[in-house]
Amino acid sequence: MVTRPALAAEPGTPEAEASVLCLRDIQAADAARVLAHHGLTLTLVDEGAPIPGSYWGEPEAGIIASEVFVRPDTPVHSMLHEACHLIVLPPEQRARVHTDATDSVAEEDATCYLQILLADHIPGVGRDRLIADMDAWGYSFRLGSARAWFEHDAEDAREWLARRGLLPTPVDG
Repeated sequence: MVTRPALAAEPGTPEAEASVLCLRDIQAADAARVLAHHGLTLTLVDEGAPIPGSYWGEPEAGIIASEVFVRPDTPVHSMLHEACHLIVLPPEQRARVHTDATDSVAEEDATCYLQILLADHIPGVGRDRLIADMDAWGYSFRLGSARAWFEHDAEDAREWLARRGLLPTPVDG
């Protein structure tokens, strides 16, 4: 039986948002290795500086072409989410991306699913922590939580990724 990690505060509140794992809490080289496996570059921006290509604004990650921009206070879930938007695109389409990469609900679902899978390849993160952080940040799923969606309602996302050869996603290292 899988249980959901307890949240420190009500999802979407400043307290919950403050409890999520950020880039400063992990080894950036581990995240960079995972992204590089998929042809992406992780670019660190100075604390307090604007994040290029950030759709939601700081501290959320930004994307431009094959680069994912983060600061030390960028949540790991945000870095993975934006990276996965690029991963699901054919490399020739990545070059045209600036800030917003989503073309469809199916692509967004595939992005969410893939970010959970990739979390297992970053030491100190893992899917359980990432799912808890997604809920704390306020991601919204019709089954009420990221875990319920991932385990019981994401077949279409898995199939979308499988058709494009993006499952499984081993990372050497």
